[in-house]
Amino acid sequence: METRFTRGKSAILERPLSRPKTEVSVSAFALLFSEVVQYCQSRVYSVSELQARLARLGQQVGGSLLDVLVLREKSGKRETKVLNILLFIKVSVWRTLFGKEADKLEQANDDDKTYYIIEKEPLVNTYISVPKENSSLNCAAFTGGIVEAILTNSGFPAKVTVHWHKGTTLMIKFDDTVIARDKALEGR
Repeated sequence: METRFTRGKSAILERPLSRPKTEVSVSAFALLFSEVVQYCQSRVYSVSELQARLARLGQQVGGSLLDVLVLREKSGKRETKVLNILLFIKVSVWRTLFGKEADKLEQANDDDKTYYIIEKEPLVNTYISVPKENSSLNCAAFTGGIVEAILTNSGFPAKVTVHWHKGTTLMIKFDDTVIARDKALEGR
């Protein structure tokens, strides 16, 4: 390759694959995500259908994202305990997606299989204007789909729902088998 095309910079083929630049401008993300929401909205008839479609798109992203993050950050090792996978999502996944950790991770007081990830102002809701007739729309259903796919593909089957509470709350309800397995691991 001639040097006139690579003045001052290395050729793209010579760059390492391990850590590419991961920052995307917020305006580019906002434009792309608003187009995704508009596309989904034109193909559904209710807010619940729109949130379900956004969650399905998020699940596709989450499945791919898990593989990349486990390879990069965990050297191919997956988590085996519930709390560890939730901390991985709160810290590593959130930092990769949004450039910061999630605001809070809490466990329900009355149910040992329910956890909450709380985000006061999620980026996916920041640049979406919602008409009054769709005021219950929470575009963080996309993020909920990502989290659900990561948990399910990691061997922690769970159902993730998104609610307006203290900002946006992702309610994670694990399968009974996951909690039983976690208790058995603690007993060792």
